[in-house]
Amino acid sequence: MFELISDSFKSAINKIRFIDDEKALKNALETLKKSLLKADVHHKVTKELLYLIEEDVKKNGIGQKQFLNAIKTNLENILNVPNKTQGFVFSSKPPTVVLMTGLQGGGKTTSTIKLAHYLKLRNKKVLVAACDLQRLAAVEQLRQLCEANEIELFYIENEKNPLNVAKNALNKAKELMVDVLLVDTAGRLAIDEVLMQELKEMKNILNPDEIFYIADAMSGQDGVKTATSFNEALELSGVILSKFDADTKGGVALSIAKQVGIPLRFIGVGEKVADLEIFIPDRIVSRIMGEGDLATLAEKTAAIIDEKEAKKLGQKIKKGEFNFNDFLEQMESVKKLGSIKSIIGMIPGLSNLGSQIKDLDLDNSKEIIHIKAMISSMTPKERENPSLLNNARKRRIAEGSGLSQIQVNRFLKQFSNAAKLAKKFSGKKGMDSLMQMMSQSRKQF
Repeated sequence: MFELISDSFKSAINKIRFIDDEKALKNALETLKKSLLKADVHHKVTKELLYLIEEDVKKNGIGQKQFLNAIKTNLENILNVPNKTQGFVFSSKPPTVVLMTGLQGGGKTTSTIKLAHYLKLRNKKVLVAACDLQRLAAVEQLRQLCEANEIELFYIENEKNPLNVAKNALNKAKELMVDVLLVDTAGRLAIDEVLMQELKEMKNILNPDEIFYIADAMSGQDGVKTATSFNEALELSGVILSKFDADTKGGVALSIAKQVGIPLRFIGVGEKVADLEIFIPDRIVSRIMGEGDLATLAEKTAAIIDEKEAKKLGQKIKKGEFNFNDFLEQMESVKKLGSIKSIIGMIPGLSNLGSQIKDLDLDNSKEIIHIKAMISSMTPKERENPSLLNNARKRRIAEGSGLSQIQVNRFLKQFSNAAKLAKKFSGKKGMDSLMQMMSQSRKQF
């Protein structure tokens, strides 16, 4: 995501090589203009952004640093909708009711499940209401997703009227004393007056605290127009951008924030249920500029990893006792963080790699399957104590996992090196050294 915009900024900044070179600034702005339009940023937003950047640079002196600062400041200003909320806000009186709206095929149902999972990780009790009675098998899809992710679902068998489902779901949410009720609705066009009227009636029944519009990040300017129409009809409180990982342009994010005046609240950054992140402008700008986003990574990690378990693991690493059981447990934890591509994009110094790698699937990649097969072929004692693995044991593991002993040896060597590196950086001085390394490796524009 944002790869095209990010690359365009880098290209534009590199045009300015000397101080007070107005011709270079003009060339840089022209490069930026072409790239922003190519990235689906609306021409009015592009024009305003370029004007503001030029004004700031001329005021502070023409140079790469000034140009970089002007881009960052004005990008944040565009993405910040004045007096609007970020993230998720809970009602003072539960349940917090959220109406999920959008076009059919825009990722509304999956975004509903992702949001439910996000809230569940933060120890909130969530109920999802199946009010999409238009699309064939929509309720069944939602039922399967809820079951797979241990989320409670409310639906009425053979019901034809979504307004009845919404009314009963609200009563059920109050009865169960849930924190949040997420109402999944049928996808509809803003020009479909009958279905839009149905949404208005549902709004009157539920009196929702939030009305989210789920916008397909790949829809470009059409997504901006549709969001505008939905906003005029329903008074939206926020937008969730779905399929953002598949969009290398990212221009729709700038356009929605600036033109529609609705805050972007969340973005879907992958296919996994954990791939939903709060949209915080300064953090997003940091990622666009290739500087990572450690704050979001820390928040995601804190929601997944138990603090006591983390301390316990840290002690084992310091003592050089990290074993294969720990390795498997950490793999399961990392899976809960979301896509590897998204995680890499948050780390300073490695953020540029995010666009260069295909997302690693921790369930289905060949390498991970081989590793799990090797560990499964070990005895409980071998998993707990890797130093027991002599040649005879390695041969047995190779045969048991269907791999060659060379493959087993290679993995064991990589595991040993990783454990030593983790031990080296486990202390305070080690962490300082690690952060220094990351800082030095970060590629500045």
